[in-house]
Parts: sequence; C-alpha cells; structure tokens
Amino acid sequence: MNRAQAAFRAHPYISNVVGYTALFSCADLFQQRVLRRQDSSAGVDWHQTARVATVGFCFHANFNYQWLRWLERMLPGGGVKAVTGKVVVDQLVAAPLTISAFYIGLSFLENKDNLFQDWKEKFWTSYKTGVVFWSTMQAVNFSLVPPMARTVFLGGVALVFTIFLCHLRQQDHKLE
Repeated sequence: MNRAQAAFRAHPYISNVVGYTALFSCADLFQQRVLRRQDSSAGVDWHQTARVATVGFCFHANFNYQWLRWLERMLPGGGVKAVTGKVVVDQLVAAPLTISAFYIGLSFLENKDNLFQDWKEKFWTSYKTGVVFWSTMQAVNFSLVPPMARTVFLGGVALVFTIFLCHLRQQDHKLE
C-alpha cells in the first residue's frame, strides 16, 4: 500500500489517468464476457474495447482528473456543505458531459453516420440512473477519499457504471 501511495504522490496525474483508463476499459471486457455474450466460446471484440479505452483515456480520465481538482479548489473540504455542493455541481455539469462523450465518442470512433443516435435514444435513461448512482458514489469520494486518489477511485466506481452504459449501448431498441 505504501508503494501505491508513493506513486500517487509522486505522479498523481499519470497514476490517476492510467488507473482510470484501465478500469474504464475493463468494464467493456466484463460487459462483453458476462452480460452480452451468452456463448462462452465467443471471443472478445478487442476493437470495441480499444474504442472504449480511447474514449476513457482521451476524454473521461483526463476530464475527471481536472474536474475533480477544480471542484476541490472551488468547494474545498469534506464537510456536509462542501460535499453536497460538489455532488450537485458534478451531477449538473460533469454528468451530462461525460455521458455525452461516451455515446458520441464511441459513435465517432465507429464511423456511424448519425453520431447522435445512441445519445438521443439512451441519454436520459443513462442520466437518470447516473444521478442516483453517482450522487452516492461521489459523496463517498468527496468525503472519504484523499484528493490525490479521487480520479482512480472514480475509475473503480466508473467500472460498474460503464458496464451499465456498455450494456445499454448494445441494446437495439429505443429506451424511454
């Protein structure tokens, strides 16, 4: 544990971004192997996982690292008022951006004709589910996790939510 703490202290940006990206892409692997594929002999779509990792690295990990630093500067501390403020601002600003980046980014990487189709069909379901899930997880993050490790903690939590997003994205029907 001391080595991990030393790495986070010495290289917080790299540790957080690499950790987040690894966890983010593992969500797609899990979704493929457990949720999507009923046939256990089916292989992993590594191109799909690479696309998820690309969106995770290019946007999510970097955005979240900077976002969490900014939130801590604007609303410092772990008291009830600061944590509540961070959670509310996070859900009103970051949540729509990150969900949009997920759907639109993957559609872009897949060269889809309509980059906004998945987003239009699945944004509100994702956002409503995320408000409940992320409000709780961010309250834990902002009150218990040291600022230097918040992005990688978020990556661990994002693993669960990204499994949901990847699974939802694979659904062909329109959700209300």
